Amino acid sequence: MSASVSMPLGGVQVASYDSYERAQAAVDHLSDEKFPVENVTIVGSDLRQVEKVLGRLTTGRAIAAGAAGGAWWGLFVGLLLGIFAVDGAGWIGSVLTGLLVGVVFGALFGWMGYAATQGKRDFTSVSRIVANKYDVMCHPAHAEQAREILARFSLRF
Repeated sequence: MSASVSMPLGGVQVASYDSYERAQAAVDHLSDEKFPVENVTIVGSDLRQVEKVLGRLTTGRAIAAGAAGGAWWGLFVGLLLGIFAVDGAGWIGSVLTGLLVGVVFGALFGWMGYAATQGKRDFTSVSRIVANKYDVMCHPAHAEQAREILARFSLRF
């Protein structure tokens, strides 16, 4: 899909919301009303990055997190190798060996990764991009119909 010079990317604005959930609900309402939603775009503007700090990162936590991740990989590899086991004892041995090796290497890599930061980032966090407003845009040929439907929708809030 290409945008023409005369029409802004996404079309013309038919509604604006302060949260993505409300914009999504509006488009869902358009869909429920049998509106051709393939003509609709949600555009977030005034973007900002929000980083939520989850807690302090210590050597012990870094090692534990590495060991946990390594355990999952080791379990996966152990299960794959267990397919080729001749008997039940061989299968259990493959799974436990994979698990143990995964824990050891995961803990080692967790410790090395933490040590490499040299204390410059002693916390864990999650980041996400959020917008200050979300505009519901529509192709100009369907914009008036979308505005009418969304006007009735906004009365329900």
